[in-house]
Amino acid sequence: MKKTLIAISLAGALVLSSCTVGPKYQRPTAEVPQAFRGAVPDVAAEQNKSLADLPWWELFRDPALQDLIHQALKQNYDLQIAAEKVIQARAQLGITRAAQYPSVTLGAGQSGGRDTSQYNYNFFTLAPDAIFQLDLFGGLRKATEASRAQLLATEEARKNVVLTLVSDVAADYFQLLTLDAELATAKETVASQTESVHLTALKLEHGTVSRVDVLQAQQVLDLANAQIPDLERQVAQTENALNILCGKLPDSIQRGQLLTEQYLPPQVPAGLPSELLQRRPDIRQAEDQLIAANAQIGVARAAFFPSISLSGAVGANFGRDGSYTSSMPTHFDTWSYAAQLTQPIFDAGKLRNNMRATKSQQRQAVLSYRQTIQKSFGEASDALVGYDKLRQVRLRQEDSVSDLKENVTLSNERYRAGITAYTEVLDAQRSLFAAEQALVQSRGNELQSLVTLYKVLGGGWKQ
Repeated sequence: MKKTLIAISLAGALVLSSCTVGPKYQRPTAEVPQAFRGAVPDVAAEQNKSLADLPWWELFRDPALQDLIHQALKQNYDLQIAAEKVIQARAQLGITRAAQYPSVTLGAGQSGGRDTSQYNYNFFTLAPDAIFQLDLFGGLRKATEASRAQLLATEEARKNVVLTLVSDVAADYFQLLTLDAELATAKETVASQTESVHLTALKLEHGTVSRVDVLQAQQVLDLANAQIPDLERQVAQTENALNILCGKLPDSIQRGQLLTEQYLPPQVPAGLPSELLQRRPDIRQAEDQLIAANAQIGVARAAFFPSISLSGAVGANFGRDGSYTSSMPTHFDTWSYAAQLTQPIFDAGKLRNNMRATKSQQRQAVLSYRQTIQKSFGEASDALVGYDKLRQVRLRQEDSVSDLKENVTLSNERYRAGITAYTEVLDAQRSLFAAEQALVQSRGNELQSLVTLYKVLGGGWKQ
């Protein structure tokens, strides 16, 4: 048996030095632009840096938002499921890798009875067995390589869930602040317009204005009043969505800073385009899946070659044999070994079709990898253009609100001086209310675009 064990060890050494069938992985070429389309020219000097290099707590500085993100990272169910999938993939790697090593079992048994000579016997058997499959053509190692790549892909998928979760919480929080600001503007308009309607009604009693002026003032008030319940509905639903992301039941959400107090970075460098391939988890996940598909070709190819397995066993029997007049204990050893070779001869095309299917899966993985890269640069360009243009919209909207406020003041002065009709004041107030709501939305859109840019550049998953 010692010689058998030595032979198994030598066979193991042979496995380590044996040839491996199947293609060696090489990263496929992918088109990468020289620069991001939409990148702001004045930050070109900072192209070696990226907004995505910032940890999320340095970009999202509102304490209430940071607390929500912390809760989500601890309690979100999607993230917990992703973490369990990593554990499952790690266990699957252990299962696959175990096939490369000998399998040893220990058997024990007891038997007894009486033979034809009326002698009693009783024996106890102890026998360990070892089975080892030679991996001469690397099929088992390729299977392990594929499982390892799948584990890495699962880990990248978990990071992508973290990235998406951080972005979703921030986006919903900024949406909530936008709705709060719109609601506050509507309530302020209701308060001021209620006073205006009251004054207009008094002037109607004194005959200084017409009934039309009262109805027009009431129209502005009704418009603002109609928005309040709809905004309150959206606020409650956004709060519910945030609580679900944080792994909690629907409830109210604690606010921190106002919409106008949220941090906006002075510059948003995109970084080098080539670095996006390493920064985004979905791109790395696609490549790991490609590595796994490539390794599976080796597994399929190894199935065409002979399969060799070695086995050995050693045992010992202890007991008493009644045939001995002295009834002395008996003891004898047993050992065995075997080698088996299996070569596929005819399988109706099963192995060949399995190879075709495996190669097709590998080609699909290549296409998916390149598609993911192409999509990522498209998303980055859209986000860069969007952030820059939405910032310009917000600046122009601020100018518009400033001008309309001045217009309302002048219209009131002209009305008091008897130069113009009250309809001019009402039109100016109506335009100001619409512009203030548009400004709130443009501020919210700018913050939302910042979140999107941070996400598509691959920021937010580093802890």
